[in-house]
Amino acid sequence: MQRFACWLLFLACGAGVLVARPGLYRRAGKRALDVVLAAALVVLAPVLAAVAAVVRLRLGSPVLFRQERPGLDGRLFTLYKFRTMTDRRDAAGKLLPDGERLTRLGALLRRTSLDELPELVNVLRGEMSLVGPRPLLVEYLEFYTPREQRRHAVRPGITGWAQVNGRNRANWNERLGMDVWYVENQTFWLDMRILFETLRYIFNHTGVVTDPRSVMLDFDEERRLSKREV
Repeated sequence: MQRFACWLLFLACGAGVLVARPGLYRRAGKRALDVVLAAALVVLAPVLAAVAAVVRLRLGSPVLFRQERPGLDGRLFTLYKFRTMTDRRDAAGKLLPDGERLTRLGALLRRTSLDELPELVNVLRGEMSLVGPRPLLVEYLEFYTPREQRRHAVRPGITGWAQVNGRNRANWNERLGMDVWYVENQTFWLDMRILFETLRYIFNHTGVVTDPRSVMLDFDEERRLSKREV
């Protein structure tokens, strides 16, 4: 009992230091928190196994979706998610639009954010954080303004400030603006707030768009159109 009390006191003191010194939290505390929380989520291993089995049964192989995304300082890494779409193609062999390939199972995984669970591996490997700007597509890189490029000054996150403020319903300028705001204002308490709000969104199933392309253009397409109009 005494040992447990000592550990609680140690953790409380550590949290107090991180709260009082945001700079220290950004340099070291945030990464330590990521590792501790991601490792603690080993309790989700049965859930991961169950989802993997259902995806394999319903969608076939591969179970995981892998894609290169820009991370800290724009360095590329391989993002892992559970697969949510089929590989259906048209007569010319071109992949059908996302909305036509997204399955009912895939939509369920996206609504509950279960498709994101494999990203915990990215967190443990130091490629992502639990909280940060979402890692977007490589082809978007050339379309960011210099200020929007600041979103790569931190590790990308499984969830972020933009995700709890409109999630997929915010337009691109708003989302990227919120990403930069987070980079410039991140603190321990802000991360805790984002994690709490994320859980609330997941359990309430609010603000979730399972097929983002049904409500907005891809970022690169939107910026190309804007340039044409200018």
